[in-house]
Amino acid sequence: MTTEKSCGAVIFNAEGKVLIVKHNAGHWDFPKGHMEEGETEKQTALREVKEETNIDIDILEDYRYESHYSPKENVEKTVIFFLAKSKSDKLVKQDAEIANIGWFSNSEALDILTYDNAKEIYINAYKDYIDKVK
Repeated sequence: MTTEKSCGAVIFNAEGKVLIVKHNAGHWDFPKGHMEEGETEKQTALREVKEETNIDIDILEDYRYESHYSPKENVEKTVIFFLAKSKSDKLVKQDAEIANIGWFSNSEALDILTYDNAKEIYINAYKDYIDKVK
């Protein structure tokens, strides 16, 4: 069994909208990507968000969400997401990996996210954002 690890962020802007990207593979999710050797989880999340969206973020301490799934046979994947605030709203998508990108309201986010595990992470992150951060 091969294991993979990716990191990313659930990012809210000043208006409380969440950033969601449509990957070229067709699914809507949060910006994320594979860890590179020597990187911490947070360094990976910061790098991947910048690469895919061209924005800088502030990762909020103490908010970390995990997802586990098998993207293909004999592969077990762990994805770590951090709760974050954007430092700007000006999005520039990375054409090589991202088909579309945008800021979405709470109800829009729940409709647009493709996978149930992403929706579950979003629900928890939104609750933490509203209850403890905003």
